[in-house]
Amino acid sequence: MEIAFWIIAITCIASALLVVGVKNIFHSSLWLILCFLSVAGVFLLLSADFLAAVQILIYIGAISVLIILAIMLTREVQRGNLTNKLKIPALFVVTVLGGVMTYMLISSNWTSSDAPAPSTTTAGLAEMLFGSDGFGLGVLITGVILLVAIIGAIVLVRDK
Repeated sequence: MEIAFWIIAITCIASALLVVGVKNIFHSSLWLILCFLSVAGVFLLLSADFLAAVQILIYIGAISVLIILAIMLTREVQRGNLTNKLKIPALFVVTVLGGVMTYMLISSNWTSSDAPAPSTTTAGLAEMLFGSDGFGLGVLITGVILLVAIIGAIVLVRDK
């Protein structure tokens, strides 16, 4: 379990660094998807199955797709990032914040609990949301409205 945590944690940190370090914005969005996926893996290791499912459905399934769609609808993506003159101040701020966080990690008294992991809650929440008294119709209508909005955006930006 500890080895899996370290693999997922290193993947999360590396992909987060690549999100801000890669010059191509499309590749950056793909690294963001890997970062979101590794955060879902951490939630699974913490026995938070509902949060992992929400992380996958909302962040990877919806937000990442919208980011990639926005990138694809932008005409001048090939130019890449413009030059920025704030690299030195940004490096200074990141160094100071990294030092503060490292100090807080080292000086904190970390305790662990021997309590058993909670049972899964996803099935009960799914029954509440999509059961006979749930919000299944509202979720379906929202999906159709979002699909119409995406098709409308594509129609509006395509060349004539």
